[in-house]
Amino acid sequence: MEYKKRIADELIKKKLKGKGAVLVEGPKWCGKTTTAEELSKSRLYMSKPDSMKQNIMLADVNPSLLLVGEVPRLIDEWQIAPKLWDAVRYEVDHRNEEGQFILTGSAVPVNFDAIYHTGTGRFARVLMRPMSLFESGESNGSVRIAELFNAPENIGAINSLDLQKIAFLVCRGGWPRATFQEDEVALEQAYDYYDAIVNQDISRVDGVKRDVQRVKTLMRSYARNQGAQVSNAVLKADMQANDVDSLDEDTVMSYVNALKKIFVVEDMPAWNPNIRSKTAIRTSDTRYYIDPSIAAAALGIGPNDLICDLETYGLLFETMCVRDLRVYADALGGSVYHYRDKTGLECDAVVHLRNGSYGLVEIKLGGEDAIRHGIATLKALAGKIDTDKMKAPSFLMVLTGVGDYAYRREDGVYVVPVGCLRD
Repeated sequence: MEYKKRIADELIKKKLKGKGAVLVEGPKWCGKTTTAEELSKSRLYMSKPDSMKQNIMLADVNPSLLLVGEVPRLIDEWQIAPKLWDAVRYEVDHRNEEGQFILTGSAVPVNFDAIYHTGTGRFARVLMRPMSLFESGESNGSVRIAELFNAPENIGAINSLDLQKIAFLVCRGGWPRATFQEDEVALEQAYDYYDAIVNQDISRVDGVKRDVQRVKTLMRSYARNQGAQVSNAVLKADMQANDVDSLDEDTVMSYVNALKKIFVVEDMPAWNPNIRSKTAIRTSDTRYYIDPSIAAAALGIGPNDLICDLETYGLLFETMCVRDLRVYADALGGSVYHYRDKTGLECDAVVHLRNGSYGLVEIKLGGEDAIRHGIATLKALAGKIDTDKMKAPSFLMVLTGVGDYAYRREDGVYVVPVGCLRD
């Protein structure tokens, strides 16, 4: 199967030049191992059935034997034997060279007691998500976020994605193998992933047996609250309508934390800019799955269901856009945040770079009224920012689903279909 280049490729290469080891984390099936194979020169597969027991035993009694090989050496699913962490750290220290190991993991270790050193200064971390639309080939990549930070006077691109195609992409998700498959087969991948989560992965992550029906109820609630700043108490109340047993917030939190440990959910932190007024800024995280197809699978819906329910479609489209913005921001050394204040003013995404530059983004599925509302929101937030204490926004962008073109309006706001965007 042909390897589709990932934005993380260059990020991992860069990290290898500066650190002895790179830890690549992310959900199962997102392409971590395949990417690491492309970048490594020798490989150890800890979960290979023929040798897993032997590998675990060696990791316990003589882990250095597992680290012998041409570098960079891939240690796949390292968390199966947490003692490997300190063994890698020791080898990095004594070899005193960069680019020695690539570790991949689809869950955090169950037992942190076996790890004695944080690895600070020896390890770099990369979070790998499912494919963005540019990586999977659905976005033509005519508009680069990196260039928007330079405030170009004109941009131009033609969008080929329509409402039906975007609905399919939301439900298919960014799972690499699915991008090679026929539509009906590709749509099944997210359901298979969801089934693995509720029946196996969420209990295996920390050895705590969790009720399958309760996991399903939580994941449906999470899907209904994409893009919202809801508390565990709200999730609990939403779940209780379908949960006959007693349910408390601590239980909900433990289930959510388990989903985080296997990189199923990736909530978005709040952005806290310098504002001229004394308006209180909300600091709650915004709820998101790491890929929109997980939400679609949790709700048991497909592309045609989204077309018939534009409200749900809009929520899951936002999740897809946030996934892509995060992938692109990583390439720029940036992060993505959410803004909301007590007046109700809300901005879907803030792409913030290390140098203090940032762009404000509103996400709208489509329609002139929705775009106008997004533009008004962006201008209102930009007008609140105290530019004596921080930079003015580098750009304002409405990120859309449908729409024929990407363009810059006379007022300077960019309108860009997600099918035209890249890093």
